[in-house]
Amino acid sequence: MNEFSPQLQNQITQFQQIQQQLQNVNTQKTQMEIQLRELRRTVDELSKATGDVYKNVGALLIKVDDKDGIKDELEESIETLEIRVNGLDRQAKSLQEKYQTLQETINKALGNISPQEDH
Repeated sequence: MNEFSPQLQNQITQFQQIQQQLQNVNTQKTQMEIQLRELRRTVDELSKATGDVYKNVGALLIKVDDKDGIKDELEESIETLEIRVNGLDRQAKSLQEKYQTLQETINKALGNISPQEDH
């Protein structure tokens, strides 16, 4: 087995860490995008609702008298999630750039290591 230089070992470790961070960020982003779609759908349904409206509070459903207040809360939550999704998107792009740069550096370093034949 080839011995890698300490610098290359460090780059490989960084590469693996960035890969894990990128997966985590993308998972968080996907979850928030799902929440965002649900909130938007909820606001749409709330706009169509003509009867009583109930709000989930823990394990309880509580009747809401202020439909516009609930709609405002939901729209504020949507706005907050959009900001967070955009932040995660920027973070993912930055990590992706680092990931690709390190991948190229590692591949170049590995390409310079000549394979030793074991006969």
